[in-house]
Amino acid sequence: SFMEQYMASGAPYLKALYYPINDRPKGIKRQQLVKLIREAANLIMNGFSMPVNPIDNLAPDGQLFVELCEKDKALCELITGRAPGTSFDCYHFWVEELIHERGPWREVVGSDGKRKSHCPFNRTLMRELRDKYGIIHYEKSVSQ
Repeated sequence: SFMEQYMASGAPYLKALYYPINDRPKGIKRQQLVKLIREAANLIMNGFSMPVNPIDNLAPDGQLFVELCEKDKALCELITGRAPGTSFDCYHFWVEELIHERGPWREVVGSDGKRKSHCPFNRTLMRELRDKYGIIHYEKSVSQ
């Protein structure tokens, strides 16, 4: 989830490691966990440069979210500004919901045939960034 990313990005004396995002929906696997533990041991034994850049302490979904907010100012204002008339669902959410287009971010086809979502955002940019960060859409990653 995003909470540990928030904490890790604010601690420049820590180096955060994350379970691969595309594997998380399939459950925790021993082999991958052992790999992360070994990577952590290597960092402890060999050290790492400090301070750690806050962005480097985010998982791919956190990095995607930061870049999305930098490139889509309207979206960033929508989800952080708490502007009057903005649906509560558009700023009371987990980042994973936005990145995987779930909940109020899900695209639906209305009775008029038009595609829309409860909370608007630049889907083309989102999908480009998911590709850039190697994040497989949740529904695809679960079915693989």
